[in-house]
Amino acid sequence: MNLGIVCGSFHREEVEKMLEFAKDEAESKNLLVRDIVWVPGSMEAPLALDRMLQSEEIQGAIVLGIIERGETDHGLVMGNSVTMSIIELQIKHNKPIGLGIIGPGAEPEHIEPRLEPHARSAVGAVAAMSG
Repeated sequence: MNLGIVCGSFHREEVEKMLEFAKDEAESKNLLVRDIVWVPGSMEAPLALDRMLQSEEIQGAIVLGIIERGETDHGLVMGNSVTMSIIELQIKHNKPIGLGIIGPGAEPEHIEPRLEPHARSAVGAVAAMSG
């Protein structure tokens, strides 16, 4: 199975670590990472996923990113909107998408311990739904 990965670059250093965990997990599950796209942030992920999933080559995708807690509800609203869009894209394309976005509402101390589990579980979800 060919996998696409969309990465939010707003927290580039942390998301690069997530990408390495995701690639390792994909290899362990015999998934081939065929495409990696970096976008400015989580808000741009659904469009990148939509474009990626239009390809016959890509049978599933994951999205990696971080939505930190801000001083307003912006992150919460964005997180809800992005998640809903991703769910709709799964149905539209009939292809699984693993959600590897930490947050919304992540505090700085929440991020590091979640990098590996979120990345690996996103890949695991796609692998489980690929049958």
